[in-house]
Amino acid sequence: MKLKNALLLLLTAAIWGVAFVAQSVGMAYVEPFTFNGIRSIIGGVVLLPVIALFGKKERDMPMEQKKRERKTLITGGIACGIMLCAASNFQQFGVRYTTVGKAGFITACYIILVPILGLFLKKKCAPAIWGAVAMSAAGLYLLCIEGEGFSISKGDTLVLICAVMFSLHILVIDYYSPMVDGVKLSCIQFFVCGFLSLILMVIFEEPALTDILAAWAPILYAGVMSCGVAYTLQIVGQKGVNPTIASLILSLESSISVLAGWLILGQRLNGRQLMGCAVMFGAIVLAQSCGSPSQPKENESQQ
Repeated sequence: MKLKNALLLLLTAAIWGVAFVAQSVGMAYVEPFTFNGIRSIIGGVVLLPVIALFGKKERDMPMEQKKRERKTLITGGIACGIMLCAASNFQQFGVRYTTVGKAGFITACYIILVPILGLFLKKKCAPAIWGAVAMSAAGLYLLCIEGEGFSISKGDTLVLICAVMFSLHILVIDYYSPMVDGVKLSCIQFFVCGFLSLILMVIFEEPALTDILAAWAPILYAGVMSCGVAYTLQIVGQKGVNPTIASLILSLESSISVLAGWLILGQRLNGRQLMGCAVMFGAIVLAQSCGSPSQPKENESQQ
C-alpha cells in the first residue's frame, strides 16, 4: 500500500475521531436532532461537488435500465438515510451522557456486530470473529461497568444501541453499494437523514437561531469535515487498497477519540477504562484481520 493512501486514511480516521469532540461541544448549545439535522444537510451539500468530480457518469444504456438504476439509487439512499438517522441520533443523545472516548470505542463495536448480524442474512462468519466478540464483551465490561455492580450508564446504553444501528446501516450499504454510485448513495442518505432529523427537531425540540449560530463551529466541523471532507478522503485513499487494511486504519478513530477527548475536553479515563479500550481495540484488530465476507466493499463514515 502506498504511503500516500495510508496517510489519507489515517487523516480520515483523525477527522472522525475529533468529530466526537465536536458532537460533545455542540450539545452545550443545541439539542441532538437540531445538531444532526443541520450537519447532515451540510454534509449532503458538500458532497454535491464531490459527485461532480468523482461520481461515476451514467453509462450509455437503454432508458428503462437507467430508470431502474435511478430507482435503486433513490430506494437505497432512503433506506441508508433512515438507518443513518437512527444511528446518528442515538449516538448524539449518548454523547450527551458519556465521554467522547467511551463513545468512540462503543461505536466501534459495529465492526464486530456486522458479521454477527450478517449470519441472519446467511453470510458466513469467520471462526475468529467469535474470539473478537468475546474480547469486545470483556472490553465493554471494563469500559462501561462502574464499581462492583452490573449497571451500565444511560449514555453508554444509547451509544451501544447506536452501534447496532450502524451495523444494520452497513448491511444496507453492503446490499445497495454494488448496484449504484457510492458517492451519490452517500449524498442522498445525508439529505434523508438531515430532513428526518429536522422533522424530529420541529416535533420534539425548540431550536433557537442564536443557539444554532453559537454552535456554528462544531456543526460546521461535523458537517463539512466529518461528512464531506472525510468521506472524500476515504474515497481517494481507499482506491486500490485492500478493504481489510483500510478498515483497520479507519478503525483508529476510536483511539483518536480518546486522545481528542483528553487533549481538547480534558476528559480522562481511569486505568480500568483504558484497559477496556485496549481489549476492545484488540477485538477490532482481530475482527478486521479475519477479512470476513460480510464486510462491505466500501466503508461508510460513522460520524
